[in-house]
Amino acid sequence: MRPDLTQLRDLIDTVPGFRHGPAGGARETMTVAAEAKVGPLPPSYRWWLIEVGGTRVPGTDLATVGPHVPGYDTYDLITAPWRLRGDRLQFGAEPDCGYGYSFALDRRKECPDGELPVVCHDGTIDEEHLVAESFAGFLTALAARQLGLGDGPQPALARLWRSTPGVLLGNGVHVYGPHLFAERNGSFEVARRAPHWVLVGDDGRGGALLMRRHGRDRRQLYRLDPGALGPDVEADGEPLTDDLLGWLARGAPLP
Repeated sequence: MRPDLTQLRDLIDTVPGFRHGPAGGARETMTVAAEAKVGPLPPSYRWWLIEVGGTRVPGTDLATVGPHVPGYDTYDLITAPWRLRGDRLQFGAEPDCGYGYSFALDRRKECPDGELPVVCHDGTIDEEHLVAESFAGFLTALAARQLGLGDGPQPALARLWRSTPGVLLGNGVHVYGPHLFAERNGSFEVARRAPHWVLVGDDGRGGALLMRRHGRDRRQLYRLDPGALGPDVEADGEPLTDDLLGWLARGAPLP
């Protein structure tokens, strides 16, 4: 799913450990010059460079495109020759642990929106695994771990977060990112009132959107008046979809 950059900005401004560049983001001309050397950069990473300009997120150092960072050298640039290795462009690394994060350039044709999957290379065992479906999803995954949510509190929500830190659609449907999850679930006392469920969003009309945290069916999304929230959401709620990402991609139609 295409990253929601408004939600991404909210996440960056909310979660500790995400640093803005000391002089703001990079100039457009710097980004264009970098793309002339390494090819088109994924939109959410490009947005990060221009709008945020930070070179540090929780536990990871990120590449930059120019001298807006005091003390930078060519090693820090996304255009540093060592970063582009075949079909991988490394944009980040965890200091002293052997983990490097790269865009999978060989997946470009599969990504019509320009975003690229992020893979992690573990240098200690020379193995690679998929981390996220976009740079925005990579940042969201870091934020979720930083907030103690692991990969995500629910499988469908975890899948969404690998692409975008939540979604707010024109019809009012809002699926939360990790930066909103704890506060919204705490406000409605979901853990106490509906122990096996999580509040994943709202419909913009006063209705709560809930999915199972535990149990046999963690695919189905239900809508329920928050005042009626109790342990039997399945019986009391209105089923909306068993495909959260597909439903959102269709504009989240409501009955």
